[in-house]
Amino acid sequence: MQIARIEGKAVSTVKHASYAGWRLLIAQPVNLAGRPDGNPLLVIDSMGANAGDLVMLTTDGKGARELVGTELTPARITVLGIIDDAERTLVEAR
Repeated sequence: MQIARIEGKAVSTVKHASYAGWRLLIAQPVNLAGRPDGNPLLVIDSMGANAGDLVMLTTDGKGARELVGTELTPARITVLGIIDDAERTLVEAR
Protein backbone atom coordinates (compact mmCIF):
# COMPACT_ATOMS: atom_id res chain seq x y z
CA MET A 1 0.00 0.00 0.00
CA GLN A 2 1.05 3.54 -0.66
CA ILE A 3 -0.24 7.00 0.22
CA ALA A 4 -0.75 9.46 -2.64
CA ARG A 5 -2.43 12.78 -3.39
CA ILE A 6 -4.81 12.93 -6.35
CA GLU A 7 -3.59 15.51 -8.88
CA GLY A 8 -6.51 15.25 -11.30
CA LYS A 9 -8.29 13.16 -13.92
CA ALA A 10 -6.69 11.40 -16.85
CA VAL A 11 -8.62 11.75 -20.10
CA SER A 12 -7.94 9.71 -23.22
CA THR A 13 -9.72 9.25 -26.52
CA VAL A 14 -8.01 5.90 -27.05
CA LYS A 15 -7.40 3.50 -24.20
CA HIS A 16 -7.18 -0.19 -23.42
CA ALA A 17 -10.63 -1.83 -23.57
CA SER A 18 -10.39 -2.93 -19.93
CA TYR A 19 -10.35 0.74 -18.84
CA ALA A 20 -13.76 1.43 -20.43
CA GLY A 21 -16.16 2.84 -17.85
CA TRP A 22 -13.53 3.38 -15.15
CA ARG A 23 -12.34 6.71 -13.75
CA LEU A 24 -8.63 7.12 -14.35
CA LEU A 25 -6.77 9.52 -12.08
CA ILE A 26 -3.25 10.86 -11.74
CA ALA A 27 -1.93 10.15 -8.23
CA GLN A 28 1.29 11.62 -6.82
CA PRO A 29 2.81 9.32 -4.17
CA VAL A 30 3.81 11.21 -1.02
CA ASN A 31 6.14 10.46 1.87
CA LEU A 32 5.22 10.69 5.55
CA ALA A 33 5.90 14.43 5.49
CA GLY A 34 3.34 14.82 2.70
CA ARG A 35 5.99 15.69 0.10
CA PRO A 36 6.10 14.11 -3.39
CA ASP A 37 7.88 10.76 -3.41
CA GLY A 38 8.44 9.35 -6.89
CA ASN A 39 6.71 9.75 -10.21
CA PRO A 40 2.96 10.32 -10.66
CA LEU A 41 0.92 7.17 -11.30
CA LEU A 42 -2.13 6.37 -13.42
CA VAL A 43 -4.67 4.72 -11.11
CA ILE A 44 -8.15 3.27 -11.41
CA ASP A 45 -10.64 4.84 -9.02
CA SER A 46 -13.81 3.13 -7.83
CA MET A 47 -14.01 5.17 -4.60
CA GLY A 48 -14.87 8.64 -5.95
CA ALA A 49 -11.62 10.44 -5.10
CA ASN A 50 -11.22 14.05 -6.20
CA ALA A 51 -8.27 16.33 -6.94
CA GLY A 52 -6.44 17.14 -3.70
CA ASP A 53 -7.68 14.06 -1.83
CA LEU A 54 -5.16 11.95 0.04
CA VAL A 55 -5.73 8.31 -0.86
CA MET A 56 -4.40 4.87 -0.11
CA LEU A 57 -3.29 2.93 -3.20
CA THR A 58 -2.80 -0.75 -3.69
CA THR A 59 -0.37 -2.05 -6.27
CA ASP A 60 -1.85 -5.54 -6.12
CA GLY A 61 -2.24 -6.34 -9.80
CA LYS A 62 -4.56 -9.25 -9.02
CA GLY A 63 -7.00 -6.89 -7.29
CA ALA A 64 -6.94 -4.53 -10.28
CA ARG A 65 -7.57 -7.39 -12.68
CA GLU A 66 -10.53 -8.57 -10.59
CA LEU A 67 -11.90 -5.02 -10.41
CA VAL A 68 -11.90 -4.50 -14.19
CA GLY A 69 -13.04 -8.07 -14.81
CA THR A 70 -10.29 -9.44 -17.02
CA GLU A 71 -6.82 -10.91 -16.76
CA LEU A 72 -5.88 -9.17 -20.02
CA THR A 73 -5.40 -5.65 -18.68
CA PRO A 74 -2.47 -3.33 -18.03
CA ALA A 75 -4.26 -2.16 -14.85
CA ARG A 76 -2.13 -2.56 -11.76
CA ILE A 77 -2.81 0.28 -9.31
CA THR A 78 -6.18 1.11 -7.76
CA VAL A 79 -7.49 3.50 -5.13
CA LEU A 80 -8.14 1.41 -2.03
CA GLY A 81 -9.58 4.20 0.10
CA ILE A 82 -9.83 7.94 0.68
CA ILE A 83 -8.08 9.23 3.81
CA ASP A 84 -10.44 11.52 5.72
CA ASP A 85 -8.01 13.13 8.15
CA ALA A 86 -4.88 13.66 6.08
CA GLU A 87 -2.87 15.67 8.61
CA ARG A 88 -3.52 13.24 11.43
CA THR A 89 -2.71 10.24 9.22
CA LEU A 90 0.66 11.64 8.10
CA VAL A 91 1.63 12.78 11.63
CA GLU A 92 0.71 9.43 13.23
CA ALA A 93 2.61 7.51 10.54
CA ARG A 94 5.85 9.29 11.41
